[in-house]
Amino acid sequence: MTQLTDDCFAGAGALTPIEAALDLILPRLVPVTAEETVDLAQALGRILRRDVAAPADVPGVAAKAGTVQLRAGRRLGPQDIWLAAALGATRLIVSRPLRVALFSTGDELAPPGAPLAPGQIYDSNGQTVGALLRRFGAHCTYSGILADRQAEVERALASAAAEHEVVVTSGGVSTGEEDHVKAALEALGTLHVWRLAIKPGRPVALGQLRRDGGGVPFIGLPGNPVAAMVTFLRVARPILLALMGGSELEPVRYRLRAAFEHRKKRERREFLRARLVREPDGALAAVKFPREGAGILSSLVEADGLVELPESLTRLEPGAMVDFLPFDAA
Repeated sequence: MTQLTDDCFAGAGALTPIEAALDLILPRLVPVTAEETVDLAQALGRILRRDVAAPADVPGVAAKAGTVQLRAGRRLGPQDIWLAAALGATRLIVSRPLRVALFSTGDELAPPGAPLAPGQIYDSNGQTVGALLRRFGAHCTYSGILADRQAEVERALASAAAEHEVVVTSGGVSTGEEDHVKAALEALGTLHVWRLAIKPGRPVALGQLRRDGGGVPFIGLPGNPVAAMVTFLRVARPILLALMGGSELEPVRYRLRAAFEHRKKRERREFLRARLVREPDGALAAVKFPREGAGILSSLVEADGLVELPESLTRLEPGAMVDFLPFDAA
């Protein structure tokens, strides 16, 4: 099954605004997961594939018989399970979990718990991205760390594409001599988008791996931990939800005050790690994490989410209203 039309990224520039990339790819995605029927107890977090209507006038529920109360494409939360139960439903038709192959890349990486050679670091992205995938209902197969050798990367990606519905990698999509994922994707399929006009997270590869009967979507995330988190929430997540039949693809954002000042470049979307504080008047405000390096892991633990600054903004003043994307929105 082909998930993307061949010309869906025609004309994409070398540095693509995030909204332009998503506007190009999302309308052309179709669900690739089959439907299955599950008990209500197993439906939490799954994508509803068939509307749920009131079978009759239901006391305590504002429903005319036959009216749709839960629409297909909704990711089911606890309140949706409550409503389905109140309508008398015992089972729901949902998407089967998306089969995702996940790789980390780089000779500098070692599995957590293994001895570290000089210059090595532990592979934290494999665990983090895997947890994000499982959190919203994907079946993630973590396939390990790929060495910085293009032939090995090509073999691994081809094998993964034969058995999974999506392939996700972390690292190896930048411009360094040892970044072989982009080249492997071009050898095995099609690269549609490479670099995004965002900070952090510019090197993101979106494309397809060839497979008999169609193409397998490929998402290459940056290697820096913060950049991987940002691009997963804003790029990978909506793509993966669409492939599972989801209709509510935009992440939850809250409008609140900024309790800091900041300058940024025009024509670039910027994401700042921030924690929430209560101001004297009782309103919530965002305080920026003091250091901005994309490799500072502690910033993800000490922050509550991301302040998202639009391309047109160049200077943020304290007290201005900003969009806040909580980490638990995944």
